[in-house]
Amino acid sequence: MEDLGFEEAKAPRKNNRIVKELVLIVTIIFVIMVFRSSLFEPYRIPTGSMIPTLKIGDYIIVNKFAYGAKLPFSDFTLGDINLNPKYLTKQELPKRGDIIVFKFPKDPSINYIKRVVGLPGDTIEIKDKVLYLNDVQIKTLPIKGDKYLVDMNKKYKKYKLNFFEEYFGEIPHIIQQDSDNYYSKDKDKITVKPGHVYVMGDNRDFSFDSRFWSTVPVEYIKGRAEFVWMSVVFPTDGGSFIFRSARIGEKIR
Repeated sequence: MEDLGFEEAKAPRKNNRIVKELVLIVTIIFVIMVFRSSLFEPYRIPTGSMIPTLKIGDYIIVNKFAYGAKLPFSDFTLGDINLNPKYLTKQELPKRGDIIVFKFPKDPSINYIKRVVGLPGDTIEIKDKVLYLNDVQIKTLPIKGDKYLVDMNKKYKKYKLNFFEEYFGEIPHIIQQDSDNYYSKDKDKITVKPGHVYVMGDNRDFSFDSRFWSTVPVEYIKGRAEFVWMSVVFPTDGGSFIFRSARIGEKIR
């Protein structure tokens, strides 16, 4: 009779190894999911609403604990399921000027990215494309836009663009406007509701934001955009391949 003792001894060791490998894989996946759910998550910029600050094809990292520590997996959206995050610490409000990723109030399954310009209780008004915060004109200085036009998506190069430094503190950010577009020239004064923020895109005449669909509930905020980790455009719709190595590691402000 054939001796099967050696093969029988090998089988349990092989099974144990498979189980250990599966446990390791599941653990790694779980840690990655926790990391993405509560700490940092990558996003890709698909549209031009935040040009010139963020370009089409930028890959960014979003700090998901910027406004408080969240319970992992508590912020979940899938189809008609929309769960808001549970905070382990007090949820902080973003600062004016922060760039945030949030669930689009009209369809929470879609993520949007905009700049916070108004906090709860603030009054927001736009006169001749100039932003007024609590009845005070936001400091806005015109600048030359040559360096922004060099790498501008060709979709926007055909417009008559003006560039400005806009200040919510000491550090400015850059916005652009189409001088021939008067559709969003003026907006009546509104008061931001409690528990909401008012957001706008830096590409002011090409951004679908709070001017059109109202404010963002703070519980819909997913995190704050921190930096660009990759920037690449692939040749689609007749365009060309673009790799912006200089943008890698650039802090978002």
